[in-house]
Amino acid sequence: MGQGTVEFRCKLVVWEKAVQLCTAIYVLTRKFPREELYGLTNQLRRASVSIPSNIAEGYGRGTRDQYKQFLSIALGSYMELQTQLTIAVRLGFLEPSEFEKVEMLASEVGKMLSAILSKLRSSDS
Repeated sequence: MGQGTVEFRCKLVVWEKAVQLCTAIYVLTRKFPREELYGLTNQLRRASVSIPSNIAEGYGRGTRDQYKQFLSIALGSYMELQTQLTIAVRLGFLEPSEFEKVEMLASEVGKMLSAILSKLRSSDS
């Protein structure tokens, strides 16, 4: 098994986890107050969709530099999502137990994105 195969699996796993995270966010936000549909609900959903979308788009661009750029955007969307989840908990839209479940998945995605980016950046040196 070559190096390229290992990298591809790593990328596929982070994309799959990001899709799981996005799905979880959609399920959670169904419970939000109706008046938040165009507010926090929309923001959470957009940030969560942005993560796997940017992973896929960057990978599909075909260049290392563009891939790193889109992974950085995905990481930024992850940070945005984390902030919005914190706000949702503080406003009482999410139970702490619901937050903990989605936070574990989000944290895993964030760590994977950071690790892939770090590896790509270190191999540039």
